[in-house]
Amino acid sequence: MNLTIEQTRRAEHVSQLRDLVNEALATLVPETEPASLYEPVRYVLDSGGKRLRPVLLLLAANVFGARPEQALRAALAVEVFHNFTLVHDDIMDHADTRRGRPTVHTAWAEDTAILAGDYLMALSYDLLAQTETEQLRDLFQVYSWMVRRLCEGQALDKAFETQNAVSVQAYLGMIDGKTGALIRSVLEMGGIIGGASVDERQTLREIGTEVGRAFQMQDDLLDLVADDDRWGKAVGGDLMEGKKTYLLLRTLEEAKGEEYAWFARIIEQKGLPPAEVPEARRCMDALGILDETRASVRTHSRRALTLLEALPQGEAVDSLRWFVQRLAGRVH
Repeated sequence: MNLTIEQTRRAEHVSQLRDLVNEALATLVPETEPASLYEPVRYVLDSGGKRLRPVLLLLAANVFGARPEQALRAALAVEVFHNFTLVHDDIMDHADTRRGRPTVHTAWAEDTAILAGDYLMALSYDLLAQTETEQLRDLFQVYSWMVRRLCEGQALDKAFETQNAVSVQAYLGMIDGKTGALIRSVLEMGGIIGGASVDERQTLREIGTEVGRAFQMQDDLLDLVADDDRWGKAVGGDLMEGKKTYLLLRTLEEAKGEEYAWFARIIEQKGLPPAEVPEARRCMDALGILDETRASVRTHSRRALTLLEALPQGEAVDSLRWFVQRLAGRVH
């Protein structure tokens, strides 16, 4: 993709912040003994990833004048916490791989993974406490709210696995916790560090909710329509696993008769044979579900971009705007 000079500047700004996070993550755990704890912890922190959440926090802080160094410990805290959730999610989902590598409980053992996750959780709170701000209490309140909402979202997600009937509204509520709470909170935390007003913090929360919904709907869509090489996973994996995604739930709302029965069996039989994924995609496309989902992603993204206009304008918010647009730019 060809970028304009302005887009290149924004991309470089985001890349610099990502490099700052990666460099700091590599120094967080110098301890070596006991190896059974610290080796899997370093393995997790060295697993890569786009570092979306810490970059969002750093950008939000910068919008209100805070230097990246001022917000770095909080940014590291949320990234460490995010990785903690992945370790425990993999255990709950019985996942064998994560980012192209064996999961911690596969490479070591389940009890080791639980312990490594517990350590990461404690480390995240320690990092947050090191943040240089007079609003440390507010920071911890937002952080603790985030942890609670994410746990609620994960609990709902697990509960959905055994429920045959899940509404689209219930699904959106779940992703507001499991995906949106973290994005919403990192933006507000950045604002707190930068000295955002009460109204500006509310705007950041609203932006985060919109970005969270767009991001998750987009992931649901890309699972079915992305190019296999670019996506990095088997296309249609959610359908093959019988996951109740936005696409499948909207299809069940719109489908009738035999078509409804065809899709309902994906839930009843807890998955779809890989050979039938193209047919599922064709039917969803014919029902207008794919175009509707694309439109929903754009709607939530536009709302986030409109809300950004209420924040202090300048280089930092331009980079934040570009980053939000990039998150929406994966739509096919």
